[in-house]
Amino acid sequence: MAELKLSSKYPDSLKRIIQSALSERLHSIEAGIKRTEERLREFETKYQLPTEDFIIRFNNDELRHSFDFDEWIGESRMLAHLRETKEAIEEVEFVN
Repeated sequence: MAELKLSSKYPDSLKRIIQSALSERLHSIEAGIKRTEERLREFETKYQLPTEDFIIRFNNDELRHSFDFDEWIGESRMLAHLRETKEAIEEVEFVN
């Protein structure tokens, strides 16, 4: 695990500021994950196909291209990105 060191005249204040910012960002990401998952469910319901199967079929050129499919792929990628970012934030540990 990498370690990042910061120095400040007011270390306790800096720590609270960073913790607060990370907390706010995490909250925002969790809301984004929820919205993205809802959007993916809408596509899955509309096309009666799980996202994982859709991506496989789309990548195998089994489906005709459409604007919905572009959005569906984008939402799927966004969900993966949001989950990775959430995990990175949750792994932050403050050490002395």
